[in-house]
Amino acid sequence: VTSVVYGIAATRNELPSLDTPVLKFFDETRVANVDERKRRMTLRHLLTMTAGFDWNEDDYADPKNSCDLMEASADWVRFAIDRPMAHEPGTVFRYNSGASQILAHVFRAAVGQDLEEYAAKRLFAPLGIERWFWKRTPGGVADTEGGLYLRPRDLAKIAQLYLSEGDWKGTRVVSREWVKASTTPALPADEKTPLYGYKWWLAPYGPDTARLAWAGSGFGGQRTVVVPEHELV
Repeated sequence: VTSVVYGIAATRNELPSLDTPVLKFFDETRVANVDERKRRMTLRHLLTMTAGFDWNEDDYADPKNSCDLMEASADWVRFAIDRPMAHEPGTVFRYNSGASQILAHVFRAAVGQDLEEYAAKRLFAPLGIERWFWKRTPGGVADTEGGLYLRPRDLAKIAQLYLSEGDWKGTRVVSREWVKASTTPALPADEKTPLYGYKWWLAPYGPDTARLAWAGSGFGGQRTVVVPEHELV
């Protein structure tokens, strides 16, 4: 959903280029572990989980899990942006809830509006979504790494919006170009790298591996799946 909101802002020309360095939206003198790799990290890298941070989110029962440590901190955004780098941005997929959380800070800095308030006006209202709860981090920004609660039918509306290439009942909500980019793999798949777009999981299905289903995989096994070939949500 955070990716959808970013796409709406991009469609409305209210978002800078995805190739904008992330550190542009921070006081670099107050960010830890800054090196040239972190300076090259862009908004696109955050959206595609290729930011390059040293981040371990493989096992939520592990007390050293980076996401758990972030959620135990007083400032989730600072915890995430301060992490040292392990890879060149754009080269390695590493699931990273901290990257998602940084997007909430960046949206406010780049667009000048709170992400949830923007979503309420530009996404939820056009789709007729009237009930939701988006919890906040200790720092006061929307919890974009796992804090949005929606009714199943309303989450399905957001998936349907993408199945309809960003159009909702004749109203253009997000551009076709953003939908296509969101559902295009950022990196080729291998044994360690799933197919992933702008925060969408992409899964080959059937005998033709070029056919992709799109999915949002929520904490606790909540999944929204789009099978475009069959016009199915």
